[in-house]
Amino acid sequence: MSLRMRAVAVTAGLAVSVTACSGGTVRTAEQGGSTDKPFVYSFNLNVVTDWDPATSYSNENIAMQNIYESLTRYDSTVKQVKPQLATKWVSSADGKTWTFTLRDGVTFHTGRAVDSTAAKEAIERTIKKNGGPAYIWGAVKTIDTPDPHTLVFHLKYAAPLDLISSSGYAAYVYDTKAAGTADPKSWFGQGHDAGTGPYTVASWNKGQETELRLKAVPSYWGGWSGAHYKSIEFRDTPQVTTAWQQLRTGEVSYVQRLNPQLFAQAQHTTGIKTRSTPSFQNLIAFLNTAAGPLKDVSVRKAVQAAIDYDGLVSALKGSGTAASGVVPNGLIGATPGLGAHQNTAQATQLLNQAGYGPGKKALRLSLTYAQGDADQQTLVTLLSSALRGLNVTLDAKPMQWDAQWAQAKAAGKRQDIFLMYWYPDYPDAYSWFLNLFHSASPVNFNLTYLKDAGVDAAIDKLPELTATNRTAAEQAYADLQRKLLTDDAVAAVAYVQTYQRAYVTGADGYVDNPAYPNVVFAYNLRPTA
Repeated sequence: MSLRMRAVAVTAGLAVSVTACSGGTVRTAEQGGSTDKPFVYSFNLNVVTDWDPATSYSNENIAMQNIYESLTRYDSTVKQVKPQLATKWVSSADGKTWTFTLRDGVTFHTGRAVDSTAAKEAIERTIKKNGGPAYIWGAVKTIDTPDPHTLVFHLKYAAPLDLISSSGYAAYVYDTKAAGTADPKSWFGQGHDAGTGPYTVASWNKGQETELRLKAVPSYWGGWSGAHYKSIEFRDTPQVTTAWQQLRTGEVSYVQRLNPQLFAQAQHTTGIKTRSTPSFQNLIAFLNTAAGPLKDVSVRKAVQAAIDYDGLVSALKGSGTAASGVVPNGLIGATPGLGAHQNTAQATQLLNQAGYGPGKKALRLSLTYAQGDADQQTLVTLLSSALRGLNVTLDAKPMQWDAQWAQAKAAGKRQDIFLMYWYPDYPDAYSWFLNLFHSASPVNFNLTYLKDAGVDAAIDKLPELTATNRTAAEQAYADLQRKLLTDDAVAAVAYVQTYQRAYVTGADGYVDNPAYPNVVFAYNLRPTA
């Protein structure tokens, strides 16, 4: 879900060969200095919706990024792609051939050695499964394995494959033979894993408060010298007040999101640290273009105009900033001048044109949003109040994510307005447009239900434009945003999130990486007394 900083440099420099630095040596596995106390992550939604590393495309990334690894990893601090399972890589001058050298001495959790054949099998299975995130490999034509440590990608068009291979989804290298004679999809779905990361699944209890437990892999190639967390727990805690109390008592180690009032309190609470980090994640209201009253573009524009964008940002007290279009600042495609503001007079006029609003027929709209998300609740409260003054009733329903998404995809049960966060799968704006606004059957994340051949064609051109002509790519993104948001009014971008985390002081070394939203890389933490 699914971050254009490093990509700016990559796409501007695709005409030259790019080589990464060495990834260093492999340390031997030691358990010395580790702690038996688990790192406990408090989350407000179901953690796991899909265990298959080929198709996973939702909340489970917060766990799977601790279980699985990719060829590369993006470092948001220095805005560079860094080695992970690959120690170095080089591209051809035309950006269409990429050669990766694999790290030596790495094994899957199954015990199988990680070589170029195994890595190729994983990537090709992901491409073949063609799940939500598989589009990241769209440029790949063939993969060669000239020796056990070398992967050579031949591309159909120029693309920054080092950046793509750092994606938070669909870039995992995993053991495709782990299931034996069983169906891999079913095998993974039972809570099994076949990664190379520092942790493996210890237990999974779907629907329970402590939904998932991970344990350290003693043979992890990175080693365990120094202090480490030996286990991780993921708790499903819908109520933010409950999560806060558990953090204060030390029952949990980390709360992914507090409301502004509790975050302010956390900043002055002994034993708790806080961190604020700008993100590439925004909250979008998707408007149903296919059925119901919002099929009328005038009504969609009225809803856009009714949202109190400035009031919402003010109410968030630092946890959100105003958006200008779909693409956040820092990515190619960020376009100034697309910021929205509340205009109730315009909303009234548009509703009246459609036969609704003050003095005319009453209107009722349905909206779904994430249960336990205080920021989405704030938007719902403001929007409900604004629409009530326009003779529009908003039926807003908080839901667990898997139920909300399932309803949105089911014909005949779909909502008028769907609230959802989105962030790019790798540091590039393409993710928003392909996933959210490109027509698709069956429906996946394109929850405006838009079907526009012209929009589809423009979206399809974005990757190669980004790799070969940055100026043209910038213009294409700007044109698409004006059409989608201004002309067709298919969605409203409420704000861009600022990550505000609270965690125990004993978890030293925590750094937020917006390239992997909401992920805590527990291996990098240093637990202290």
